[in-house]
Amino acid sequence: MMKTNEVLQRDVQNALKWEPSLHAAEIGVTAKDGIVTLSGTVDSYTKKTEAEWAAKNVLGVKALVENIVVHFHDNWSKRDGEEIALEIVEAFKSKWGIPNKGIKVKVEDGWVTLEGELQWNYQREAAEKTATSQVGVKGLTNLIKIKSESNDSIEKKEIEEALARNWAIDSKNIHVEVGTNKVTLRGKVESVYEKEQAARIAWNAPGVWSVDNQLEVAYENALMN
Repeated sequence: MMKTNEVLQRDVQNALKWEPSLHAAEIGVTAKDGIVTLSGTVDSYTKKTEAEWAAKNVLGVKALVENIVVHFHDNWSKRDGEEIALEIVEAFKSKWGIPNKGIKVKVEDGWVTLEGELQWNYQREAAEKTATSQVGVKGLTNLIKIKSESNDSIEKKEIEEALARNWAIDSKNIHVEVGTNKVTLRGKVESVYEKEQAARIAWNAPGVWSVDNQLEVAYENALMN
Protein backbone atom coordinates (compact mmCIF):
# COMPACT_ATOMS: atom_id res chain seq x y z
CA MET A 1 0.00 0.00 0.00
CA MET A 2 1.44 3.34 -1.05
CA LYS A 3 1.71 6.28 1.34
CA THR A 4 1.20 9.93 0.51
CA ASN A 5 3.64 12.49 1.86
CA GLU A 6 1.09 13.51 4.48
CA VAL A 7 0.55 9.94 5.67
CA LEU A 8 4.29 9.28 5.89
CA GLN A 9 4.81 12.53 7.80
CA ARG A 10 2.07 11.59 10.26
CA ASP A 11 3.45 8.07 10.72
CA VAL A 12 6.89 9.43 11.58
CA GLN A 13 5.39 12.00 13.97
CA ASN A 14 3.45 9.23 15.71
CA ALA A 15 6.61 7.10 15.94
CA LEU A 16 8.37 9.99 17.67
CA LYS A 17 5.47 10.45 20.08
CA TRP A 18 5.72 6.75 20.97
CA GLU A 19 9.26 7.23 22.32
CA PRO A 20 8.96 8.09 26.06
CA SER A 21 12.11 10.20 26.19
CA LEU A 22 11.18 12.41 23.25
CA HIS A 23 8.95 15.47 23.23
CA ALA A 24 7.38 15.45 19.80
CA ALA A 25 7.03 19.24 19.90
CA GLU A 26 10.84 19.52 19.89
CA ILE A 27 11.19 17.78 16.54
CA GLY A 28 9.83 18.90 13.19
CA VAL A 29 9.05 16.35 10.47
CA THR A 30 8.69 16.84 6.72
CA ALA A 31 8.25 14.13 4.08
CA LYS A 32 8.73 14.29 0.33
CA ASP A 33 8.75 11.24 -1.93
CA GLY A 34 9.98 8.96 0.84
CA ILE A 35 12.70 11.32 2.06
CA VAL A 36 12.05 12.37 5.65
CA THR A 37 13.73 15.39 7.25
CA LEU A 38 13.95 15.82 11.01
CA SER A 39 14.70 19.23 12.49
CA GLY A 40 14.58 20.94 15.86
CA THR A 41 16.53 21.06 19.11
CA VAL A 42 17.01 18.44 21.84
CA ASP A 43 19.01 18.50 25.07
CA SER A 44 21.04 15.31 24.60
CA TYR A 45 22.73 13.36 21.83
CA THR A 46 20.86 10.27 22.98
CA LYS A 47 17.55 11.92 22.10
CA LYS A 48 18.93 12.84 18.70
CA THR A 49 19.82 9.23 17.91
CA GLU A 50 16.53 7.91 19.34
CA ALA A 51 14.60 10.23 17.04
CA GLU A 52 16.65 9.05 14.08
CA TRP A 53 16.10 5.39 14.98
CA ALA A 54 12.35 5.86 15.43
CA ALA A 55 12.04 7.51 12.03
CA LYS A 56 14.11 4.84 10.26
CA ASN A 57 11.77 2.15 11.55
CA VAL A 58 8.74 3.65 9.80
CA LEU A 59 7.76 1.78 6.66
CA GLY A 60 7.96 4.06 3.65
CA VAL A 61 11.04 6.00 4.74
CA LYS A 62 13.56 5.67 1.91
CA ALA A 63 16.13 8.10 3.27
CA LEU A 64 16.55 10.29 6.33
CA VAL A 65 17.92 13.83 6.50
CA GLU A 66 18.73 14.61 10.12
CA ASN A 67 19.07 18.30 11.06
CA ILE A 68 18.43 18.00 14.79
CA VAL A 69 20.66 20.25 16.92
CA VAL A 70 21.86 19.27 20.40
CA HIS A 71 21.69 22.21 22.82
CA PHE A 72 22.54 21.62 26.47
CA HIS A 73 21.38 23.43 29.54
CA ASP A 74 23.89 26.02 30.76
CA ASN A 75 25.46 23.81 33.41
CA TRP A 76 26.38 21.13 30.86
CA SER A 77 27.36 23.42 27.99
CA LYS A 78 30.38 24.63 29.99
CA ARG A 79 32.07 21.20 30.13
CA ASP A 80 35.46 21.29 28.43
CA GLY A 81 36.76 18.74 25.95
CA GLU A 82 39.32 17.21 28.30
CA GLU A 83 36.68 16.48 30.92
CA ILE A 84 34.41 14.80 28.37
CA ALA A 85 37.30 12.81 26.85
CA LEU A 86 38.40 11.49 30.26
CA GLU A 87 34.84 10.48 31.05
CA ILE A 88 34.59 8.56 27.75
CA VAL A 89 37.89 6.76 28.37
CA GLU A 90 36.75 5.75 31.87
CA ALA A 91 33.41 4.56 30.46
CA PHE A 92 35.25 2.38 27.94
CA LYS A 93 37.10 0.66 30.80
CA SER A 94 33.81 -0.41 32.38
CA LYS A 95 32.49 -2.06 29.18
CA TRP A 96 33.56 -5.66 28.67
CA GLY A 97 32.99 -5.48 24.92
CA ILE A 98 35.39 -2.58 24.37
CA PRO A 99 39.16 -3.25 24.49
CA ASN A 100 41.11 -0.94 26.81
CA LYS A 101 43.59 -0.32 24.02
CA GLY A 102 43.10 0.49 20.38
CA ILE A 103 40.86 3.56 20.58
CA LYS A 104 41.94 7.20 20.57
CA VAL A 105 39.46 9.83 21.73
CA LYS A 106 39.46 13.47 20.69
CA VAL A 107 36.86 16.05 21.77
CA GLU A 108 36.50 19.52 20.32
CA ASP A 109 33.59 21.78 21.29
CA GLY A 110 31.53 18.75 22.31
CA TRP A 111 32.21 16.86 19.08
CA VAL A 112 33.87 13.46 19.64
CA THR A 113 36.19 11.76 17.16
CA LEU A 114 37.10 8.09 17.66
CA GLU A 115 40.12 6.61 15.88
CA GLY A 116 42.07 3.37 15.96
CA GLU A 117 41.66 -0.31 15.04
CA LEU A 118 39.42 -3.02 16.50
CA GLN A 119 38.80 -6.65 15.58
CA TRP A 120 35.00 -6.60 15.38
CA ASN A 121 32.31 -4.18 14.29
CA TYR A 122 30.25 -4.82 17.45
CA GLN A 123 33.17 -3.34 19.41
CA ARG A 124 33.13 -0.24 17.22
CA GLU A 125 29.37 0.11 17.69
CA ALA A 126 29.73 -0.33 21.46
CA ALA A 127 32.42 2.36 21.55
CA GLU A 128 30.20 4.77 19.62
CA LYS A 129 27.16 4.12 21.82
CA THR A 130 29.20 4.51 25.01
CA ALA A 131 30.83 7.75 23.85
CA THR A 132 27.61 9.40 22.74
CA SER A 133 25.85 8.55 26.01
CA GLN A 134 28.15 10.86 27.96
CA VAL A 135 26.80 14.25 28.98
CA GLY A 136 28.17 17.11 26.91
CA VAL A 137 28.57 15.20 23.63
CA LYS A 138 27.04 17.07 20.69
CA GLY A 139 28.05 14.71 17.90
CA LEU A 140 30.46 11.97 16.88
CA THR A 141 32.72 10.97 14.00
CA ASN A 142 33.64 7.27 14.14
CA LEU A 143 36.89 6.65 12.23
CA ILE A 144 37.66 3.31 13.91
CA LYS A 145 38.75 0.71 11.37
CA ILE A 146 38.05 -3.00 11.58
CA LYS A 147 41.07 -5.23 11.12
CA SER A 148 40.34 -8.73 12.32
CA GLU A 149 43.14 -11.14 13.14
CA SER A 150 41.03 -13.90 11.63
CA ASN A 151 42.49 -15.44 8.47
CA ASP A 152 39.21 -17.07 7.56
CA SER A 153 37.88 -16.46 4.07
CA ILE A 154 34.46 -14.87 4.03
CA GLU A 155 31.73 -17.45 3.49
CA LYS A 156 29.07 -16.04 1.16
CA LYS A 157 26.63 -18.86 1.92
CA GLU A 158 26.82 -18.27 5.66
CA ILE A 159 25.96 -14.59 5.23
CA GLU A 160 23.04 -15.47 2.95
CA GLU A 161 21.73 -17.99 5.47
CA ALA A 162 22.05 -15.47 8.31
CA LEU A 163 20.06 -12.91 6.28
CA ALA A 164 17.38 -15.51 5.57
CA ARG A 165 17.06 -16.38 9.27
CA ASN A 166 16.36 -12.79 10.31
CA TRP A 167 12.63 -12.18 10.71
CA ALA A 168 12.94 -8.47 9.89
CA ILE A 169 14.59 -8.98 6.50
CA ASP A 170 13.12 -10.16 3.22
CA SER A 171 16.34 -11.58 1.80
CA LYS A 172 15.09 -12.79 -1.56
CA ASN A 173 16.09 -9.52 -3.27
CA ILE A 174 19.44 -9.15 -1.52
CA HIS A 175 22.56 -10.20 -3.41
CA VAL A 176 25.77 -10.85 -1.50
CA GLU A 177 29.20 -10.41 -3.06
CA VAL A 178 32.41 -11.25 -1.19
CA GLY A 179 36.00 -10.26 -1.79
CA THR A 180 39.14 -10.10 0.28
CA ASN A 181 37.87 -9.01 3.71
CA LYS A 182 34.97 -7.13 2.06
CA VAL A 183 31.24 -7.78 1.63
CA THR A 184 29.07 -5.89 -0.85
CA LEU A 185 25.28 -5.95 -0.56
CA ARG A 186 23.16 -5.13 -3.61
CA GLY A 187 19.45 -5.31 -4.36
CA LYS A 188 16.29 -3.90 -2.85
CA VAL A 189 14.68 -3.77 0.59
CA GLU A 190 11.52 -2.08 1.84
CA SER A 191 12.89 0.05 4.68
CA VAL A 192 15.96 1.82 5.99
CA TYR A 193 15.74 -0.48 9.01
CA GLU A 194 16.07 -3.56 6.76
CA LYS A 195 19.05 -2.01 5.00
CA GLU A 196 20.88 -1.37 8.24
CA GLN A 197 20.04 -4.78 9.70
CA ALA A 198 21.40 -6.49 6.60
CA ALA A 199 24.69 -4.60 6.95
CA ARG A 200 24.91 -5.45 10.63
CA ILE A 201 24.52 -9.16 9.84
CA ALA A 202 27.20 -8.98 7.14
CA TRP A 203 29.56 -7.31 9.62
CA ASN A 204 29.23 -10.30 11.94
CA ALA A 205 30.84 -12.71 9.48
CA PRO A 206 34.43 -13.74 10.36
CA GLY A 207 37.10 -12.04 8.28
CA VAL A 208 35.02 -8.97 7.34
CA TRP A 209 36.91 -5.66 7.47
CA SER A 210 34.44 -3.58 5.48
CA VAL A 211 30.84 -3.69 4.23
CA ASP A 212 29.70 -1.76 1.15
CA ASN A 213 25.96 -1.44 1.60
CA GLN A 214 24.45 -0.58 -1.79
CA LEU A 215 20.95 -1.82 -0.97
CA GLU A 216 18.21 0.39 -2.35
CA VAL A 217 15.14 1.20 -0.27
CA ALA A 218 12.40 0.58 -2.81
CA TYR A 219 9.15 1.05 -0.91
CA GLU A 220 6.81 2.78 -3.33
CA ASN A 221 5.54 6.08 -2.04
CA ALA A 222 2.74 7.94 -3.71
CA LEU A 223 4.00 11.21 -5.12
CA MET A 224 0.76 13.03 -4.35
CA ASN A 225 0.65 15.91 -1.89
